[in-house]
Amino acid sequence: MSALLQERPAVAPPTRAAFDPKAVRRQFPVFARNPGLVFLDTAASAQKPDCVIDGLAEYYRADYANVHRGVYGLSARSTARFEAARDRVAQFLNAADASEIVFVRGATEGINLVAQAWGPAFLKPGDQIVVSELEHHSNIVPWQMLCHRLGTELVVAPIDDGGALDLAAFAGLLTSRTRLVAMTHVANVTGGVVPVERVVQLAHAAGAKVLLDGCQAVPRLPVDVQALGCDFYVFSGHKCYGPTGIGVLYARRAVLDAMPPWQGGGDMIRTVTFAETTYQDAPQRFEAGTPDIAGAVGLALALDFMDGLGMDAIREHEAALTRHARSALSGLPGVTIVGAGAESVGVVSFEVDGLHPHDLATIFDQHDVAIRAGHHCAQPLMDRLGLVATARASFGVYSDEDDVAALVAAVRAAQRLFGLVSAR
Repeated sequence: MSALLQERPAVAPPTRAAFDPKAVRRQFPVFARNPGLVFLDTAASAQKPDCVIDGLAEYYRADYANVHRGVYGLSARSTARFEAARDRVAQFLNAADASEIVFVRGATEGINLVAQAWGPAFLKPGDQIVVSELEHHSNIVPWQMLCHRLGTELVVAPIDDGGALDLAAFAGLLTSRTRLVAMTHVANVTGGVVPVERVVQLAHAAGAKVLLDGCQAVPRLPVDVQALGCDFYVFSGHKCYGPTGIGVLYARRAVLDAMPPWQGGGDMIRTVTFAETTYQDAPQRFEAGTPDIAGAVGLALALDFMDGLGMDAIREHEAALTRHARSALSGLPGVTIVGAGAESVGVVSFEVDGLHPHDLATIFDQHDVAIRAGHHCAQPLMDRLGLVATARASFGVYSDEDDVAALVAAVRAAQRLFGLVSAR
């Protein structure tokens, strides 16, 4: 690669301002276009701020070309933007080096990459993979598929009756056969914050690698992968105010270097003959084909946006709002909150006696309150809780106490409509 192609724009330090959710909200055009919208489905996918939307449009207007291959100036600029995005992600996660960042389509693809590349290379029949009852399907199904293929065993760590990971039970499941622990950082159904530092310590003491699903954590908490000590960490751009179709797999460089490629194609190769192919070093070895260049650029802009607000401030804001919502909802007759353990952030799941969550969400929509209803891609957790589905309200940087008041009012309206409480 030429010196020109290796040049990358410097990552500008974020501009920090006082956190004000109403001021933040004004940076999201969806709310101006949809007056009165109370958006409480950020855990599914976050809305996008002007800086991301405008930055993506400007990239397409001024700098777009395919990356890594072109020798002309426009391609060099595009390559620099793409690789600067990798640097930005590494900085955001405090990775030791940008080469530990692999761009993928989302957290689901990142988990599948580990399952399909690392798994067959390092697992054998009789080995064990440990997950928890809190997991999203994306952190269950790839491991099930791998176990069926290799003859490995999937072991499930339980939660306690309060909705928290049972750490003692988890520790008791770890054996000399445990090769991987795959666990969420923040549960997508409950918002419960898992003590992943302790999970990593226990797993490493047993000789196992650790993959953490950070989809709900990265938008809400400061994440330092070196401090966590995990071997893999995944998250999706669209949940942290960035574009859809882009995600990140972080892996320690030594782990990446030991993994064979998963997909084959352009840009992950060094040389190709009909007899043999040699491959690029990580991370390019795992990025076959034309990547989502604009998605990476947009993700970097989203990370700048969040850092500008301050990750500690975001955590404090969303944790306080979550506590307020749990308190307000639990004060209503006929409403039951799903347990989330000692600490939760950003998400509240609940039931309303006599109302199916889908009916509840439909009624809420008539009041401009957007929530998620269903099993939230966590059917095993629903089975553990003895539920078919829940209603889920999830918050973002643009959410405030007025949104919680609207949520409470919508519950009361639904109960009145079905005669479950007094019409007064």
